[in-house]
Amino acid sequence: MPVFPILLVLFFTIPLVEIYVLIQVGGIIGVWATVGLVVLTAVLGAALLRRQGLATLTRVQQSMDRGQLPATELVEGFFLIVGGALLLTPGFVTDVVGFACLLPGSRRMMANYLINRGVFMAHTHAQNVYTEYRGQGPRPGAGPGGDPRQPGGGQTIEGEWEREEENRPEVEPPEKDRDR
Repeated sequence: MPVFPILLVLFFTIPLVEIYVLIQVGGIIGVWATVGLVVLTAVLGAALLRRQGLATLTRVQQSMDRGQLPATELVEGFFLIVGGALLLTPGFVTDVVGFACLLPGSRRMMANYLINRGVFMAHTHAQNVYTEYRGQGPRPGAGPGGDPRQPGGGQTIEGEWEREEENRPEVEPPEKDRDR
C-alpha cells in the first residue's frame, strides 16, 4: 500500500481531531486551563524526552561496548524522536500517543512488536560481505556459515620467522671531483 495517501489523510485528519478535542476540553475546563494544560504536557514531555533519551543512549553505548548490535535501542530511539515531535505538537490526542512513545514500557513493547514483524531489520555490511563472496557462496577459507570471525572460521597460518641482515656489496660513493 502506498505511504503517501496515508500520510496525506493523516496530515488533514489529525489537526481536525485535535481542534475538535481542544474545543471540547476548553468548553469543559475553560480556555486558559486548556492552554495551560497543553503547555504543561509539552514541558513534561520535553523533560521526559531528555531523561529517556539519555538512558537509551547509554544502553546503545553499552550494547556496542559488548560488541552487540543495539537494534532494540535504535528502534526505541526512533520512537523517542516521534514521541518528542508529537508532544511538541499542541493537542491532547498527539500528547497521548507521544507519551506512549516516551514511556519505557510501552516504547519497548512497540519496538519489539515492530522488530518481530520485520518492519525494522538490522543488517551490517560485514555480515553481507562474509556470507556472500560475490555470489559464489561462502567466502573461501571461512568456517561454518562462511563467517571467518566465528570459532572455527578463517585460516590461520602458523610459522616462525627471523630477520636476516641484507648482504649487499659495499658501493663506493661517487667521486666528488670526477670531471677534473
